[in-house]
Amino acid sequence: MTRSNRLVRFGVSMEESLLSEFDSLCAGKGYENRSEAIRDMVRSLLMEDTLKREDAEGVGTLTLVYNHHQRELEEKLTEYQHHHLNAIISTIHIHLTPHLCLEVLLLRGSSKEIRKVADGLIATKGVKHGKLVLTAVAEDH
Repeated sequence: MTRSNRLVRFGVSMEESLLSEFDSLCAGKGYENRSEAIRDMVRSLLMEDTLKREDAEGVGTLTLVYNHHQRELEEKLTEYQHHHLNAIISTIHIHLTPHLCLEVLLLRGSSKEIRKVADGLIATKGVKHGKLVLTAVAEDH
């Protein structure tokens, strides 16, 4: 698909109350105008659609919060990560409290592979919270 950088104007119709809420959201997030906010929303939707393809190249951050005193948990997490070296670019480990740790992993690969690694780590018994943020590696949007 060829992409033009030419701006095209188009009209959008919506209820006044919805537009008022949208304007408040735009102002709260610091958008200069509605067009910038709409462009961001469209890019986000296109990225989500791209990531539905299992072969789409992506990058992601995975955050895990866990109690490091949980028996054998750190060993299980480390072992799992060693089995997925091809997808894990880097990790950061932070001590939040005397018991809780935060681990952030940077992942790269197909969206299917990244989700598989993230799901496996999040599902590890003892992980209190995990969240994956996935972005497509695409210059189209």
